Amino acid sequence: MVAESNPHVRASDADRERVAERLREHCAQGRLDEEELAERIAQAYQARTRGELAALTEDLPGYDLADLPGLVASTRHTRAPVAAGTARRWLVGGASTLLFGGALTAFVSFGADLVWYVAAIGLWAVAVVYITVWGQRTHRG
Repeated sequence: MVAESNPHVRASDADRERVAERLREHCAQGRLDEEELAERIAQAYQARTRGELAALTEDLPGYDLADLPGLVASTRHTRAPVAAGTARRWLVGGASTLLFGGALTAFVSFGADLVWYVAAIGLWAVAVVYITVWGQRTHRG
């Protein structure tokens, strides 16, 4: 990195380009706006020493969480059980809403000819309850 070497050493074109690319990445991640990016890139291309280049990025982090897959992966594993429970609650809630809405719509629309629609909705209700109960037993042990 630029900051690890002697700040009084003259900067090369490759050093300037490396800093400009980092600045563009930080702008894409939302840390710099377009005006500040243009200003810092102009200063990067005018910089004579590595110290001048280092000053342009000293208020920006040296890495991003997306570049650390080990931390992201370990976080993902701790959140998985919460997401599974939430998904199950959404499934049961959504299915219950659809069942109630379907039964109400069938009753209003068909009146006495409700038998086949109630049977279909009833089978669906049995399936949802079975999946919900089976899913809870699987996660408990």
